[in-house]
Amino acid sequence: MKLLFSAFQITQKKVSKMFSLKNIPSTSSILSTYTTFTASAMLIRSMATEVQAIINQLIPEQLRNLLLSKLGGLYSNPSSQMTLLINDYDGYSINELYEASHTYLQTKITPSMKRLKVSKAPRDKKVIVNIHKGQKVVDMYEGIQVKWEMTCVDTKDDEQGKVEIRVLELSFHNKFMETVINSYLPYVTERSKAIKEENKAVKLFSLGNFCGDYDGAWGSTNLDHPATFDKLAMDPAVKKELVDDLDRFVRRRDYYKRVGKAWKRGYLLYGPPGTGKSSLIAAIANYLKFDIYDLELTSVSSNSQLRGLLVSTRNRSMLVIEDIDCSIELQNRQAGPGGYGQGTNDELTLSGLLNFIDGLWSSCGDERIIVFTTNHKEKIDPALLRPGRMDMHIHMSYCTPSAFRVLASNYLCITNHDLFNEIDQLMLEVEVTPAQVAEELMKSEDTDIALQGLINFLRDRKLKSENCNSGGREADLEEQNESKARERVCAIDKIGKINKKPKRKRKYGNKRKN
Repeated sequence: MKLLFSAFQITQKKVSKMFSLKNIPSTSSILSTYTTFTASAMLIRSMATEVQAIINQLIPEQLRNLLLSKLGGLYSNPSSQMTLLINDYDGYSINELYEASHTYLQTKITPSMKRLKVSKAPRDKKVIVNIHKGQKVVDMYEGIQVKWEMTCVDTKDDEQGKVEIRVLELSFHNKFMETVINSYLPYVTERSKAIKEENKAVKLFSLGNFCGDYDGAWGSTNLDHPATFDKLAMDPAVKKELVDDLDRFVRRRDYYKRVGKAWKRGYLLYGPPGTGKSSLIAAIANYLKFDIYDLELTSVSSNSQLRGLLVSTRNRSMLVIEDIDCSIELQNRQAGPGGYGQGTNDELTLSGLLNFIDGLWSSCGDERIIVFTTNHKEKIDPALLRPGRMDMHIHMSYCTPSAFRVLASNYLCITNHDLFNEIDQLMLEVEVTPAQVAEELMKSEDTDIALQGLINFLRDRKLKSENCNSGGREADLEEQNESKARERVCAIDKIGKINKKPKRKRKYGNKRKN
């Protein structure tokens, strides 16, 4: 250091003499001074490099970065920074801005990041990479630098213990607040929609976190069901009517708003077991790219819990309640003839279900479809079936000749055969479900053998039907046993529901478990 100081003093003296009016420097003096100055600069640079190397060896990188950030904060104006907090849930409902931002940040992953979250559900086609808590992301928008950071906050809950709330922090200079809120965040939302559309996978949600994603009360997995309208064995006229109704529904956003109705649609699927009700639900979801929420009413203990589940579902989704006639005992007609009582202890009641379908709470979302299925339409309370609740009733009938043609194309890859006429005639005389026909067609890969086996099956059914003493449609013994077993299960569920003491449950949708 002494040598460096001496060299600097010599250089200073020579520069002073060079610009003195008394001593006009010669060319050799100027060159000598320049040489000395250059040597001093090189010496300083060399020593600085050595000092930096020593610091790098003695002080860890994380500590160096922390010290530099603290020093930088001493010279910056902390009041100039604005931070927006974006929670994952807003009360009961999913915060769509959080979802959009979380999806958008997947495109901002860089190799320099130290901590990333990697996941893959059983049916995901590729690994999903996203930021983890504590990780920061820098983004540029129209010359504005913004910084994202994910944080997680553990809070105490008297009923569930610790729950985790995820928060995205968005920081920027406060003079850009209007641009960020009115331009940048809408841009993030639109980009996330495009990303989701590119990687769209229909999801199946059910109560509880069984696998895959965790969405509050709903656990989900990808729905990889191959059902499409082309493959459905149902009446062609009914199929066309349904597709036209779905197309009309999804393009009528402004229409529903203009007439003052919630943008939703209700469908009742009814018919014997094995007629394709579940396959039709999957076909609708695949056709519209709507997620499915499979709700079992036996898992819902109160009207308030039902409302919480409703508002925690996403837009562009289907809410499905299968076997509505035996899902739960709805004790709700307690207000006298023609009236609806409110029940006690906030239990699940018919009026609560009606409000869920067609009341004020039904408007908490857009572009939603509600589907009920049943084997016995006559057992459902008529209040659930009126227009505005179940707008379209779809009968899933026994297999018809036209439905058989679809099954033959699906399973045997044929559109015509010499045995078709005989099969058509037998189907007009015998009641069999599409599931039973499909099972017969799967017994052989040889077309002739498979069709002949189906004919033998239909003849046997016809013979049994003719031997029955009672008139009208007669189901086979297997279907009768299945129906009786289903009724027994329903009765057991109802008894268990009545005897079960209600438990306090957290309000779904606004918190997460660890």
